[in-house]
Amino acid sequence: MFRIATYNLENYLEHAVGTRPAKSAESKAVIRESLRTLRADVVALQEMGSTNALLELRGALEQEGLAYPYWEHVTGADTNIHVAVLSRFPIVARRPHTNDAFLLFGRRFRVSRGFAEVDIRVGDRYLFTLITVHLKSRRPVPEADEAELREQEAVVLRELLDTRLKANPRLNLVVLGDLNDTKDARSTRAVLGRSNSNLGLVDTRPSERQDKSGMMDSDPRRARSAGSGQANRQVTWTHHYGKEDTYSRLDYILLSKGMAREWVKEETYVLTLPNWGAGSDHRPLVAGFRAEEL
Repeated sequence: MFRIATYNLENYLEHAVGTRPAKSAESKAVIRESLRTLRADVVALQEMGSTNALLELRGALEQEGLAYPYWEHVTGADTNIHVAVLSRFPIVARRPHTNDAFLLFGRRFRVSRGFAEVDIRVGDRYLFTLITVHLKSRRPVPEADEAELREQEAVVLRELLDTRLKANPRLNLVVLGDLNDTKDARSTRAVLGRSNSNLGLVDTRPSERQDKSGMMDSDPRRARSAGSGQANRQVTWTHHYGKEDTYSRLDYILLSKGMAREWVKEETYVLTLPNWGAGSDHRPLVAGFRAEEL
């Protein structure tokens, strides 16, 4: 079995840029603690700084016993934060999407952070395609409505997914990262596609793990079902927005129908650590897979 994770690192920058601060040593330490706890074989990263910042994180993890020999770093229109991939397995093909664009009310926009698309080989018998994304944030911008920008980025991504899955309906494909909106949003629905179609994606919907007693990890956002003896409701939020003190599921691990056959649901969860917020405003999530075609 192998594990794939996604983690928005919240401005993993070497130096402050505009309103974005440099990442502190304390925050970096919590991020490494999270990644060591997950011990995922492949990690998709969002809000990564420069290539040097990625290599600094990779080197620090290796010193702490978690080595990722293979990596990818992709830049889009945003010059400050990027998407990246760390992998224990060989990356055998790279198709970075750095300049995708769309028209909105007659004006041309580029996809903010681009998409990192790689093929990864697990042993001799399993190959999958991974696409890492970070769609437009929900912060207002003067150029256009943020939700419409995000939806158009999602449409560009959906066109890419349609191309890949029409060429190979059995493709092992995982699309993961920060979609920056809830499941019901138009942008998220565009990425998911129609569930009854071979082109639609499966939402793994990771949640917090339960301990042996059946109780959720001690977290202020957990909720219990009414009545004694009933199972706790699943806690799936991945992002805390401090300004409004809201908790939302903005991060996703989505699978093609082909890769969903190898998905191990019991090894799929949102990581809970007591000091998670010192690392990022997002929590990482991970999914497990069998390394064989089923």
